Amino acid sequence: MTAKGNLWRDSAGESISTVPLSGDVTADLCVIGGGFTGCSAALRAAGAGASVVLIEAETVGHGGSGRNVGLVNAGLWTPPEEITQLLPDQAAGFIARLGEAPAEVFRLIERHQIDCEPVRNGTLHLAHAEAGMADLRNRHRQQAALGAPVRLLDAAETRARTGTDGFHGALLDMRAGTVQPLGYARGLARAAIGAGARLHEMTPATAVRHEGGTWHVTTPGGTIRAGALILATNAYHRPFDGPGVPPVVIPSFFQAATAPLPEATLEAILPGGEGCWDTGLVMTSVRRDRAGRLILGAFGSMEAAGRGVHLAWARRKLAALYPALAGQAFTHAWSGRIAMTGDHLPKILRLGPRGLAAFGYSGRGIAPGTVFGAALAEALVSGSEDGLPLRPVDGHRDGFAGLRGAWIETGATLVHATGARF
Repeated sequence: MTAKGNLWRDSAGESISTVPLSGDVTADLCVIGGGFTGCSAALRAAGAGASVVLIEAETVGHGGSGRNVGLVNAGLWTPPEEITQLLPDQAAGFIARLGEAPAEVFRLIERHQIDCEPVRNGTLHLAHAEAGMADLRNRHRQQAALGAPVRLLDAAETRARTGTDGFHGALLDMRAGTVQPLGYARGLARAAIGAGARLHEMTPATAVRHEGGTWHVTTPGGTIRAGALILATNAYHRPFDGPGVPPVVIPSFFQAATAPLPEATLEAILPGGEGCWDTGLVMTSVRRDRAGRLILGAFGSMEAAGRGVHLAWARRKLAALYPALAGQAFTHAWSGRIAMTGDHLPKILRLGPRGLAAFGYSGRGIAPGTVFGAALAEALVSGSEDGLPLRPVDGHRDGFAGLRGAWIETGATLVHATGARF
């Protein structure tokens, strides 16, 4: 059986209808990129009464937002004490803001009745080895010191929650949950359209310049003139003539989904619906969707030569975690790109007067992207940057970004080919 592509495209409950931009238009704000950040920005700005035009080179959620695992996590991969070292004068507010980010996601889902399979029963960070358990103890200590509702689970409770004895323990974070990510992105877009924003899919930016106090965004079908600009293309940035996103490390993360499993089987596999990922260097993710599919993910691309290697590993991994599922076919397999910065912290880049870009969520796109997009829009509409989660920077550079991305891809392929862990 040949696995089809992106499951989320087949199962998304939300849809929108747009047409490519045609002609010249003016707006208060132009947003380039139709993922979590861009759609959140368009929704917030339009809700504040601004005229908004959002353009997307493909379709809403085409990039990482529509290929995401769907874990709505609190905070970042980087633990609080490390963030404090990197951002000593911004860390407290930044950590608190992202700790509250999942609540904002689920509030938006409820307010706009977004059909995206929301489940808020927490997420499990799983210890793949005893060394991973030591890492989780450290993370638990740091999060608990800040008052986060996190709990360290032993191997027995982890087994009861996951249905497998493949892990040494877990860190449960009750702030978090899961969504169908493409449904969420499309739902934000639908809400933005309802608030008055104009969205144009299949409309790439070919040139961007600031002249005479106005941003001029050229597309194949026309030009947008706007007082403010948000660039929200992240790992799927397409170079154009003008300021863009600087090079960052861009590895791929793939997922493989089974057919819906019988109810009797699901009673023992993630019965609470938590989304999971482990502490392995070549990380593995595990979750269920509303239909009862089990979805396994890891670093690697389904669009490159290693596809067969990664799928073979996924079959072995599935059987190792859940022996009853040995031989279970995958009906879908797909991958998406992740934009990772060297310090694993997102950046807000100043593009010019009233022009900002956000990028580099390093695998935590849903909640931070939602918060960053809304904050960028609010700052540009109001004229005050006080509410931004981070201060904008004038430039960013990650050395050897391309080589580092290739190293991650190669390492994941070797690990999956040999079955080794490192």
